[in-house]
Amino acid sequence: MLTYQLYLIFIYPIIFILPAYAANGAPVIFGSGMPLDMGRKFMGKRIFGSHKTVKGLVSGIASGILVGLMESFAPGLGFMAYVGIAQAFGAHAGDLLGSFAKRRAGMAEGKRLPLVDQYPFLIIALLFCVPLGHMPGLKGIAFLVVLTGIMHPLTNSIANLMKLKDVPW
Repeated sequence: MLTYQLYLIFIYPIIFILPAYAANGAPVIFGSGMPLDMGRKFMGKRIFGSHKTVKGLVSGIASGILVGLMESFAPGLGFMAYVGIAQAFGAHAGDLLGSFAKRRAGMAEGKRLPLVDQYPFLIIALLFCVPLGHMPGLKGIAFLVVLTGIMHPLTNSIANLMKLKDVPW
């Protein structure tokens, strides 16, 4: 019983959220090139900024879908193919929403805004999964919030040290 509870709170949520994590991280490795907003402005300010690129979006969505597809071959996880698609699109919708909000607030690209830099990808990825009927329980989601709060700055700092990102957040 305890082992199953630990699985539901810690292991399953990690397995579940891996497509969103892959979708969010892939643009750091594979992204660059043409900005998604193509330099266009909304209300006098860039829509997303030059760091959100077409290549980053495509690589992120493809990575999230691929991870979900690979997970779907594990026993009992066939639904992860659909979850991977939802999370890949949801993670990028959340990330773009955060960038859009930062641009509207007049923040320069690369400026740090705690919480908005870390959580929109996770929240929207989870919301995109609600119609699919698969979701970790509340304790599992709370664990993912804490895990993301730790992993996001840690992985971004590592990417910065590896010269994959200009800033460590």
